Amino acid sequence: MENNLNKILFFGCPLDCDEKYDSIQEKQNGAWTTNGFNDPLDGVMDNLGPYIPQDQWDNLGSMAVPPWLTPKPSPSERSKITTETVISFIDNNGCKALADEIDEFVTRQILPGIPCMVGIDHSMTGGVYSALARHYGRENLSLIIIDSHTDAVPMQLLAGAIQYDTDTNPSSVHDAKDPFLYNRSDSYNASSFIHTLVSGKQVDPKNLYIIGVSDYPEKKALRIKDVRIKKYTSAYTDLKRMGAKIITKKECKLNPDKISGFFKHIKTPYVYVSIDMDIGANNALEGVRFRNWKGLNEAQIHKLGQAVARIFSDSIHLAGMDICEIDPRRAGSVYPSGKDRTYVIAAELIKTIAFNRGKGAYPST
Repeated sequence: MENNLNKILFFGCPLDCDEKYDSIQEKQNGAWTTNGFNDPLDGVMDNLGPYIPQDQWDNLGSMAVPPWLTPKPSPSERSKITTETVISFIDNNGCKALADEIDEFVTRQILPGIPCMVGIDHSMTGGVYSALARHYGRENLSLIIIDSHTDAVPMQLLAGAIQYDTDTNPSSVHDAKDPFLYNRSDSYNASSFIHTLVSGKQVDPKNLYIIGVSDYPEKKALRIKDVRIKKYTSAYTDLKRMGAKIITKKECKLNPDKISGFFKHIKTPYVYVSIDMDIGANNALEGVRFRNWKGLNEAQIHKLGQAVARIFSDSIHLAGMDICEIDPRRAGSVYPSGKDRTYVIAAELIKTIAFNRGKGAYPST
C-alpha cells in the first residue's frame, strides 16, 4: 500500500513547560474552568472523529509526561510548579528527552503509517520529524511549518536581544534584573527547535518552509550595529541564506498566492506539515499559549490549509503532520466574542490536509 493510502495514526503529547509568569500563576492557582478537555488530543478528536472515515484512522492515545508539566496539574502537583523548576526542566533539555521518546514511539508503533500528533509544546515536532527523516531520508522529506514564530532562535541570542531592549528602551516591558535573562543554556525548546534540526543537519534548509511568521526582524532591526542584535537577527537571516523559505504573516495577507508559488518548489516525495495554532491568536481563536501577535482570521487559515492540501499528488505524499501549542485552559472557553474555536479549526485543518488532500477527495483504499 502506498504511503498516502495508509492510515492516519493520531497520538498526543500534553507537555506544557511554559515558563511565562501568567502560565505558572494559573497552574499554581488552579485558574481554569472545571469543564473542557485536559488533553488537546481529546478536544481535537471530539471535533474530528465523527466526521472522517472510521476505517482510515486510529487513535493511539497520548504520551506520558510528568504530571506537574501537564496543562491542568492536580492540586498535589502544583507545589512543584515554579519559574525555577520549569526553567530547570527546559535548560536541562527535558524537551529534547521527551522529543526523543516521541521519535522512538513513531518509529516503533506508527511507521510506515502516517503520524498525526496533537500537542502543546511545539518542540515535540522535532521528535516526529526526526523519525520520519530517518525513515524516508532527509533528502526525500520537506518540512512545512505554519507558525507566528520562527522557532529558530537559541536562548542566549533571545536573551541578548532582550538585554539590549532593557538597555536602550525606557518603555521596555522586560526587567533588566530578571535573573533568567542571564546564563541560560542553549537547550532544545519551543523557540529553538528549528535551529537544532538545521544545525544538526536533520533538515535540509532548502526543504524548509516557514509560513505566517510575525517575528521576522524589521529592516530597522537589521541595521542595528549592537552585537547582541546582530547575533539575534542572524538567526533569521542565516536561515534564508541557507535556502529556507520564510513567508511573513503580512505577506500571507497581502499576497496569498505567494504561498502556493513557494510550494511549487517542493520536489521531495514526502512532506511533513506542522501547524502552531497561534497562527490565529487574538483573531480566529484564543486557545493557544502564545498570544503576543495578532494572527490570521479563520477564512485566511482555511485558505492556508487548502494551499497545503493541494501540494499532494501521486508523486508527493503526506509523511505526517501535527497540531501544536493548544492551551486547554483556554481552548473551547466562552469569551465575550463567543465560544473559542481552537479545537474546531484544528480539526478542520487536519480534515483538509490529512483526509482531503490532492484532488479534494478522501484517499481510497
